[in-house]
Parts: sequence; C-alpha cells; structure tokens
Amino acid sequence: MKRFASLPAAEVREMVRTWDRSRLLELAHELTLEFAPRTFDFCAIVSARQGKCTENCKWCAQSAHYATGCEIYGWIGNEGCVEAAHRAQANGANRIGIVTSGRGQTDKQIDEICAAVRAMRRETKPHVCASLGLVTREQLLKLKAAGLERIHCNLETSLARFAELCTTHTYADKLATLKAAKELGFQICCGGIIGMGESVEDVIDFAFTLREVGPDSIPVNILHPIKGTPLGEMPRLSIDEILLRIAVLRIVNPSIPLRFAGGRRDLTDDEARRCIYVGMSAGIAGPLLTTPGADYDDDRALAREAGYLVTPDWA
Repeated sequence: MKRFASLPAAEVREMVRTWDRSRLLELAHELTLEFAPRTFDFCAIVSARQGKCTENCKWCAQSAHYATGCEIYGWIGNEGCVEAAHRAQANGANRIGIVTSGRGQTDKQIDEICAAVRAMRRETKPHVCASLGLVTREQLLKLKAAGLERIHCNLETSLARFAELCTTHTYADKLATLKAAKELGFQICCGGIIGMGESVEDVIDFAFTLREVGPDSIPVNILHPIKGTPLGEMPRLSIDEILLRIAVLRIVNPSIPLRFAGGRRDLTDDEARRCIYVGMSAGIAGPLLTTPGADYDDDRALAREAGYLVTPDWA
C-alpha cells in the first residue's frame, strides 16, 4: 500500500478514469485502514455571531446578498461560548470551534474572541478552535497568545470552481490566511463542500490543493441546498457520487482525518456507514450554523462498529 501513499495527480486522474468504481472505493478503504488514525473524534461548533455576512458565497444562508430567513444575532459573549463548550464536553467532543459570520474580524472583535478562548480553556476541557474568515498575521498572533490551537478556513472546492461560486474574496485570500496560520504554528482545519456542481476533475484538483496545504483535519460538507441562495435548487448528490468524492479525497490524502460536517443528517445511517467504510474518520456533531448536525450517539455507534476508538483525548 505504500505506493499509494503519495500518488501523483496524473496517476489519480488515470485511476479515476479507468478503474471500476468499486475498485476505487476499496482502495480508499484500504488506505484508511493503513494510514488514517484509528481514533474517531468529534468536534462541536458554536455560532458565535450569525448572519449579515458581506460575502456572496452562493451556498451560504448567512450571506446578506440572499433572502434566506437566516436567524441574525451579534456576538454571544464569553458566557455563550463557555456554555456551548460545556455542552460539547458533556457530549464527548474533543474540540469546539468558535464560528463567526463575515469576511473577517475587526481588532475589537478579535479581542472579544481572545477573551472567550481564555474563558473556554480555563473552564472546560475540549480543545478550542476558531473559524473567523480571513485573519491577518497580527490577529493570529493575538489568538495564539490567548491559547487558540487550531484555525479553520475552508477552501470549499477547486480553484476553478470557487471563482464561479464567490466573487467577494478569492482562493488566494484563503490560502494567505492558511499559510500565515501554519507559519505561526497553528493546527489547520481545511476542507470544503461537495455537491455544488463540481466535476470529478474539480474534486481531484481540490484534493491535491488540500495535500499542498497539509491540514490536520479535512471537514467534508455535503451541500444541503438552502432556499433563497443561488444553489437553493441544486439537486442533491446521490450516495454513489458522494462515495466517489470521499474516495478521491482519501486516496490523495490517506493519513488526514476526513470529517463528517454539514449534510450528514441528510444521509441514512446505512449511507453514513458506507461513507465511513470508504474514508470518513471523524465528525462534527450537534448544532451547526443554519442546519442541524449529526447525532453524537448515532455516529459514535457507527464509528465503534467500524473499529474506531471514540474517546476524547482529554478524558
């Protein structure tokens, strides 16, 4: 299996083009067993400021460009973040991420987030992460001093496809945030959304860009179309197409946890079981941003059935 640990792009394209689908899925499964961690950990998130986003991402219910009926509220404060961390801890989550809407953060907002990070670390056990949009190096230094361990910034899809889905910021903007965070010693959470009209070629390009970024976790969202967004009428991917995309991500990134994220609740448990077989090896559970998240107990049972250890490292 070592030959498959770092395949070049041309070989992956040839495999996807010529191999039988079932053979690709089996390879992804074998790579998962050989290289991926055998611990299935859970993240939780807290939507700490929601709605009125200036960006025009076509998939997002929080964009101010679209009428989606998204709930809108401001910063929930230290107390709200700590309460969410306590709930995550009670559910056995290994991590909790502070998520805020918007292109980025003002310096005042970063100071508020830093205070929340300190409070969460002081009062609860889960590791603290944050998804804050585009973040400057100076802001990252403040967050690191506060004890933040991991930065989340999704690339979402391939470079070519992203330019068709968002025009208010660029792939290069996202890569700059990721590069700065990595240089400062942050762990990186970086993935995207499947089911936004991408081709398999897009998925391959996206998977190799993720390999270059080298994240510690790859969240895999399955588009849940939101009425009012430009993708609101997008047909949902079939389970066969979902499995193919997971397989490509696993074949290109054999050792990085692939994390169930948005859209998991649209799958049956049997479909989720098949996703785990092919390569999904971690999860986000509990409330998400504008859609319901996975049930901890359901995915904990499925992970254990697949042979994973499911215990947070703080327990």
